[in-house]
Parts: sequence; structure tokens; C-alpha cells
Amino acid sequence: MPIRNEAAHLTDSVAAVLAQEYDGPLEICLAIAPSTDDTAAVAARLAAADSRIVLVENPAGITPTGLNAGISATTGEVVVRVDGHCSLSPGYIAIAVEVLAATGAANVGGRQMAVGEDVFSRAVAVAMTSTFGTGGGRLHLGGTPGPTDTVYLGVFRRDALIEVGGFAADLVRNQDYELNIRLRASGHQVWFDPRLTVRYTPRSTWSGLARQYFEYGWWKWVVARRHPGSLKVRQIIPAVVTALVIAGTIAGITGPVRRIAVLAPLGYLIAVVAGAVTARAAFAERCRLLLVFPTMHLAWGAGFWKSALTRTHRAHRSNAK
Repeated sequence: MPIRNEAAHLTDSVAAVLAQEYDGPLEICLAIAPSTDDTAAVAARLAAADSRIVLVENPAGITPTGLNAGISATTGEVVVRVDGHCSLSPGYIAIAVEVLAATGAANVGGRQMAVGEDVFSRAVAVAMTSTFGTGGGRLHLGGTPGPTDTVYLGVFRRDALIEVGGFAADLVRNQDYELNIRLRASGHQVWFDPRLTVRYTPRSTWSGLARQYFEYGWWKWVVARRHPGSLKVRQIIPAVVTALVIAGTIAGITGPVRRIAVLAPLGYLIAVVAGAVTARAAFAERCRLLLVFPTMHLAWGAGFWKSALTRTHRAHRSNAK
């Protein structure tokens, strides 16, 4: 578990792991990044209470270095990735190990079950589990078991992880997807099983959500440049929409074809309103979707295009959890 600024959720996340009914030894490694809250103290208390929990330092402060440090500090043949603000569903580990054995896959996983804690984060959860919000994909919406391009978090065979070199230490975001690209390129299979669900707590502030999706877009371009042909249509759409909205808005204000140019931002606005009105959510959450949807889409697109126009990409520590 790579953790940073997770004091509020870490105890529950670790408890969900300890509650797993798995017939075998279990090691939990918390890779602690520099934090501005009491994450280190909470982790120390948890480790003192259970000998199965070990702590390692993650001075770089980013997810992939924490994951690699945790993997190196453990010995299990199966590696289960868990985040500090997530909770595994009952039976998660036992089911995943069974699926690994039955399919021969290198990585199995399931669906991110976003559950908000306040009105804003509940609206974000609705957006994250809607086709309009994320473009679909089984890791968000669920689906039938089978081979896939990526899964949420993941349960890995250690030998396959070591074979492909572990997580790319320079990717602040999108390291899961990139690792799965390398696994599949090496002849391994990534397998989705809808029984594997992980409760995820979305961002509760607009600024946190905007930073998160800007970074998603930024690092998606880095991965796409590293692995040409890896982009899916659903991942290209927000970048295209962002470009059309910005270009249409500018041309609509200053250009000679104003009436035609404004069709792009106007059309997107209509789509956002339609998406919010038809969402299965309470009225207060639907109102917030009018802000959440464009924040997710346009921040992602802005990050993607800024990354594409940037010459160098260096790993940096994210300010968002």
C-alpha cells in the first residue's frame, strides 16, 4: 500500500485487508511517503498492533516508487495492490487467487466502486460510474469476466511483475495501465472479474478533482508516447472535446464565423446538462454534476495537450491524494 496524506482513511483500508478470509500467510507493507497529516503516526500504530504489517519509507513520494518498495519488502508469490483510500470487498483476495490459478493470468482485478462521503464526492462517484463521465470501461461500469486491457489496482503473480520490471518509477499517474501494457506485450493476460470490487472514496473538493484529472491527462500522453497505439477511443474523446471547446469559444468571440464556432462549446454544454439531468442521482448531486462533468473532461484534456506540448516529462509528487 503506497500511502501519503491518508490518515483519514488508512485505518479502514488496512482493516479491510486484515478482515480478508484467506487460507494462507498474509503480509501487509505500508510504503510511507512524506505527508502533511498524521499518516506516519497512524501507520506506526497499525504496525505495532499487528506483526503482519511492516513499514518502509518512500522518500520520492510517488505511487510507483512506493509500490516497488513494498513489493521488494514482501515475499508472497501473489502481490495485491491496495491504496490508502480504498477498501477491498469481502473475499477479494481469495477470489483473486482462485482466478489467477484458473486463468493463468498475470494480473486479475475488477471494478472501482466509487462511493462519496458528501454531496460533492457523491456527484463525483456518479460521474465516475457513468459512460458520459468516464467513457465506459469495465473497471468503472462492470461487465462480464474475461481478458481486458486493464483492471482497477490488480492482483499480480510476483514472477510476472519481476519479469517485466515492476512499475515504471517515473510515472506519477497511469502506472497501472502502463504496466498492463508491458504484461500483455510479454504474452501475459490481464483478466477482469466483476466479483472483485474495491470501494473508492472520490475527491471531495473541486480543486482536488481538477488536479487529479489534469494529472491523468498529462501522464496518459506520456504513456501514449511510450507505447504508440495504446490509446483507446474513449481516452481520446476528452482531448478532442477540450480542443473543440477552447477553439470554438475563442473563435466564437473573435472569429469571423462566430455562429458556427459556438456550436462546439454549446453542443458540449447541452451534453453536460443532459448527462446531469438523466443521471441516477439526487437533485443536489445532479446540480453538482454540471460542474463535475466538465471538470473531469476539460481538466483531463488540458493535461493531455499541455503534456503533448511539453518537451520533458519529469516525475513529480502529486498534490492530490
